Amino acid sequence: MALPTRYRALLTERYDGRLVLTVHDDGCLLLYPQPEWEDIELQLIRTPNQDRRTRDMQRMLVGYATEVELDGNGRILIAPRLRDFARLDKSVALVGVGKKFEIWNEESWEQIGSSWMGGRADNDDRPHPLETLTL
Repeated sequence: MALPTRYRALLTERYDGRLVLTVHDDGCLLLYPQPEWEDIELQLIRTPNQDRRTRDMQRMLVGYATEVELDGNGRILIAPRLRDFARLDKSVALVGVGKKFEIWNEESWEQIGSSWMGGRADNDDRPHPLETLTL
């Protein structure tokens, strides 16, 4: 998968093209510059994990984390297990969100947009220990 040209120089200059891909429970992949991921990973590992939801999230995000590098054409290679997780096929959506990118199956991304436009509310209002962790 090729990253947009406008981000390639920044990622190469600032981070030497070193990135980390991992999964998200929304069904997408998260792509971080390696130093940004290291901060997230440290927060994840330090989060108390007495409840199953926290342990599962730690296992998935850290367990799937895969180092990748930009090649000379600004592309990254996505491992098959990550492609399978996010159901990536020919059409993907790359979404810049703060210090990371989200990589979506294009159809899933379009469904999220439709749901948001339709005013879908999230019914999970329960407090959770990971609320303070910014992914």
